[in-house]
Amino acid sequence: MTGRKIASPTFPGSALDMNTLRIFVAVADAGSFVAGGKAMGLTRSAAGKALTRLETYLETRLFQRTTRRLSLTTEGLDFYHRCCRILEDIEEAEAVVRQHHPLPGGILRLTVSEGYGKMVILPFVEQFLQHFPGINLEVSFSDRIVDLTEEGFDLAIRVGNGITSYQYITQVIDRTSPLLFVSPDYLKLRGWPASLADLKDHRRLVYGLGPASAAWTFSAKDRRPETINGNNLIRFDSGDAIRQAAIAGLGVGYLPSFMVKNDISAGRLVQLFPEIQGETVAIHAIYPSRRHLSLRVRTFIEKLKTFLAPQ
Repeated sequence: MTGRKIASPTFPGSALDMNTLRIFVAVADAGSFVAGGKAMGLTRSAAGKALTRLETYLETRLFQRTTRRLSLTTEGLDFYHRCCRILEDIEEAEAVVRQHHPLPGGILRLTVSEGYGKMVILPFVEQFLQHFPGINLEVSFSDRIVDLTEEGFDLAIRVGNGITSYQYITQVIDRTSPLLFVSPDYLKLRGWPASLADLKDHRRLVYGLGPASAAWTFSAKDRRPETINGNNLIRFDSGDAIRQAAIAGLGVGYLPSFMVKNDISAGRLVQLFPEIQGETVAIHAIYPSRRHLSLRVRTFIEKLKTFLAPQ
């Protein structure tokens, strides 16, 4: 025996028992001690005392308290998301042991590339929530790189390169190839390019800021790949911004067809060189590497892959 002190286990009644976590989540959801306590069958005083003990135990303020409102601190928000996952995992584990088959529920925080999110994910979400009304979605539309764990997201859907890290699992769920699109007004002003090589004389709308490559590589049946480059361009950090810039006649956009389907139908854009396409780009589902992925995230990914399969 080394004499090292062994930490005592956490039993009901301690600051971190499951009931205390449920009280914390209930108060955070309700935004008040009165409503949160009532949801748990407690008085305002009992709920307040439980959370005061929890904050004392964690040595961290979880709520900002004023006479008019109750809101989570930054630390409290992070703790809230983690508590939700813990409680949902426990409920799911209990259901499996009892041989129940629960429907997924809870909050699913999703970050998705802007263009793909608006044109593909939103129509899927409409169907998904009809089948799983117990899930509440929080969706961020952004093309920027996101730290899922740090920012509290459960899942990311990204067009392009996946994240290579032991912290994350990256799964290809779809593929696309960018094509060339331009507005009729731009063509009236600048004329049709006769070949891919002529694009060097046209303004290109390029995705990626700073030192990112501005080259476009194309392929066509029975032809060698061809790369177009040059300095006559405008850079963007948003695919949807490129779509809108192309519609406005600012230049030639290089975009996946799912982003411009409605614009083609409406005549706002036309396609250049239909016989060619860009290099295939993968679309990834990315989520934190955890042994036990929550039921709501697993279900969302599985149903999304089924939704995309016919496409």
